[in-house]
Amino acid sequence: MGTPLTRKGAATRERIIAGAAVLLRERGVDEVSLDDIRAATATSKSQLFHYFPEGRSQLLLAVAEHEAAAVLQDQEPHLSTLGPPESWAAWRDAVIARYEAQGTRCPLGALTRQLAPTNPEVRPIVTALLDTWRERLTEGARRAKAADPEKSGLVLLAAVQGGVGILLATGDSTALRVALDAALTPVLRPKITT
Repeated sequence: MGTPLTRKGAATRERIIAGAAVLLRERGVDEVSLDDIRAATATSKSQLFHYFPEGRSQLLLAVAEHEAAAVLQDQEPHLSTLGPPESWAAWRDAVIARYEAQGTRCPLGALTRQLAPTNPEVRPIVTALLDTWRERLTEGARRAKAADPEKSGLVLLAAVQGGVGILLATGDSTALRVALDAALTPVLRPKITT
């Protein structure tokens, strides 16, 4: 879109994206048409094509960006304050609660399992999300004076993703809890200096 949107226009565009994201998480990319999105968001065809003139592919890309932002936003304010031991416990509890509440309607799952395979433009969005998430965890590990902050950031990200994968497959969050606790052990053990 070339011209800046009015506040009302930006709100309408965001409403369409958010509504499409919900439908895609619930039904899957192949099961949602533009007509379904129009009906769910009370949007006319002309409105839909006003905000997404390239059609479905442009809307799906906007949904991917929305879902990527949601993954990080769902961890706030905890992700921004990681460092002291209590901050990690709050982040861990928030992550577990969020993924338990989402069930199978996971924004990152929608990105990786549904949008990325059919839309090559989505892969860079997923890559940027995972890089940013890892960097934010690494920064927290650095503030916690973990022995190897880079490794800790990567291990924490892998623990979340592996645990969530099992949660999505089984409905049980035990693996997520255990993986996060194990990944947090080196972060919470301060580096010994001599």
